Amino acid sequence: MVRLYGIKNCDSVRKAAKFLKAHDIPYEFIDFRETPVDETTIRKWLEKTDLKTLFNTRGTTYRTLGLKALDLSNEEKTAWLAKENMLIKRPVLEFEDKVIVGYNESEYQNTLLYP
Repeated sequence: MVRLYGIKNCDSVRKAAKFLKAHDIPYEFIDFRETPVDETTIRKWLEKTDLKTLFNTRGTTYRTLGLKALDLSNEEKTAWLAKENMLIKRPVLEFEDKVIVGYNESEYQNTLLYP
């Protein structure tokens, strides 16, 4: 079962959901606001992707919290991702032993349709 993590009003998350529906791929949607992910889940994702990909430095939350000025270590960034899930780049697609961060249609096709 594919798990799609994000928030309902995010355009990229909506595109990912639309892709999954269009290709009849069953999925479970997990909203960061309703069901926050914990540090264990984030560390599991980081085994399959890197922190630079997962940590959203372009979002409003990052700027609002002033995290750039703190010059965070990787451990501190990981802790912040668990503390404030809006820092996670969206969507996060988790299935089998893979994690895809962000919406990229060609990557979705290559990974989900033609593995």
